[in-house]
Amino acid sequence: RNLKLLDDMVKKKELVAQKTRHKLSACRLRIKMLAKQLDHVDMEIGKEEEAGNVAALSRLQAMSSRLCTELEREKELELIITLKLKQNTLEMWQIETEQGKYETLRAQVQKDEEELQKQYQEQREVRVWKEELTALQAEGKRRAQERKEERARREYEERRKKLLEDAKRNHEKAAFFLKQSTARIHEKIAKEEEKTQEHMERRIQAVLSLKSSIASNREKLQTLQILNKAKALEAEKEEMKMREAILAEGGNVVKEIFLHKRQLKHEKEKEAFTELQKSRKLEIVSRILQEKASTPKQRKSQSRAKGAKARDPLRNWSLLNEPSKHVFSHKPWHSPSPPSLAAEGTAPGGESPENIPQDVLWESGDDEEEKEKTLLEPEFPGLWDQHYDLHKISKEEVDPTQLAIRAAKKEMSRKEMEEFQTGTFPKQMVPGREHKGCAFHSKPSCIHFKDFDVGQIYKKKIILTNASYSVNYCRLVGISECLKDFISAHFDPPGKMSSGMSCEFVVTFKPMINKSLEGEVTFVAQTGPFSVPLKCTVKSCILALDKELIDFGSHVVGETISRTISLTNRGALGTRFK
Repeated sequence: RNLKLLDDMVKKKELVAQKTRHKLSACRLRIKMLAKQLDHVDMEIGKEEEAGNVAALSRLQAMSSRLCTELEREKELELIITLKLKQNTLEMWQIETEQGKYETLRAQVQKDEEELQKQYQEQREVRVWKEELTALQAEGKRRAQERKEERARREYEERRKKLLEDAKRNHEKAAFFLKQSTARIHEKIAKEEEKTQEHMERRIQAVLSLKSSIASNREKLQTLQILNKAKALEAEKEEMKMREAILAEGGNVVKEIFLHKRQLKHEKEKEAFTELQKSRKLEIVSRILQEKASTPKQRKSQSRAKGAKARDPLRNWSLLNEPSKHVFSHKPWHSPSPPSLAAEGTAPGGESPENIPQDVLWESGDDEEEKEKTLLEPEFPGLWDQHYDLHKISKEEVDPTQLAIRAAKKEMSRKEMEEFQTGTFPKQMVPGREHKGCAFHSKPSCIHFKDFDVGQIYKKKIILTNASYSVNYCRLVGISECLKDFISAHFDPPGKMSSGMSCEFVVTFKPMINKSLEGEVTFVAQTGPFSVPLKCTVKSCILALDKELIDFGSHVVGETISRTISLTNRGALGTRFK
């Protein structure tokens, strides 16, 4: 390292000396050029003096003085550069002398370096030999791996060939069984189509019979319509006579006619009810007979179903699903009304349409459908098939004045609802006073979520109090647009609220960004809209001092007085200070 340092110093000094020589030669060249220019200027000055040109003479004299100054400066620079060159040369000689002292050491270092290079060469040869040996071992491993892979490939080929043969045999078996299954399915479909065709033929025959009965009953319907018109004219004449008789007696015409009509209606309903009871009795008897006749068929179908469960599991699944379909598709039974019975009359063959069983139209050859038909419909119809008016007014409650009062109350409530929906809100008045300001007061007056963390959920319960002088309504309109992504309000409208009553609603805040937000929750009441302000503020640092003025009071010269000041961070965010 020391020898290298000396060599570097020698090179550096040689480089500096070379640069100094270049500078010295350049300086001497400039001196020569300046001397030539000065001689030329002196010659020009002599010529201008002879010519007597004062202006040119003064210019040339100034140039001569400038050149002299530059020449002196260059000569001084030449002396400085010469001294530097001598100094560098002296230092370089000293360093060379120092190098001569370490000549023996230099030879020893060169010898050591040669020995080190020989050691490096031997290490390289050993490393090459080891790498060749490793390569030979890797080649042997690769060949062994190739032989192993070849053996595994042959085993895979044999196994694959065996699997293909097994798959071919299984495919042939599956094709054979599939042919048998498709043959059974085609046979089943053909049977079902045959049953469907028979069912359609029966339905067509039933429809044709109904059509013929309807065509034969048209004339009877027309005669019944004429009779109904004549009865209506007679009823009108009787009503006119009754009006004249009541007026002659001086009674309430509207009330008496209303009571008379209700009595007639009640008699008609009573007649219809008796006819309905008769028809239901007939139908109940027919149902009982039908169920007695279908009992042996049901037993047979149940025995067949048990045998089919063991044969076909898929059919069991379809049988489990069929009852739910029939339950949902089942329509409730309604008996025919008396006018329809009178209009239908009797069929040409002496058999009325009521006597034609409904099962003829929907009959199928399947025993399962007959079983469901008899079991799903109620055996005895109950009150759920009747549609009675539960709000009928009795004769004793009928009073024209009460009816007028009820109509007026309904009209007033309808007008109030229309005003509430259109936004025209009435003034809240009590004797001697008028309510002004917001109809509801909120507690707290401002919903403030402060020092929140992003990702957390915060909830606040707000109480609204009816501050108006009368019964009021309140419903939620919405939240400010800027808060809809972060704020949600849960409010169940309480309905009518008396003065001083309160209700609650919950505001949920789920911050997604670390930013302060402001808005409002808007409500509408019977007296007009109102809103509750809402603020969301992020964590901040609020530094405060406990004193605004430091007062040391009176003191004596040389006395030391101290005062303590407290600095408090009232915010939720930490900070540094100085």
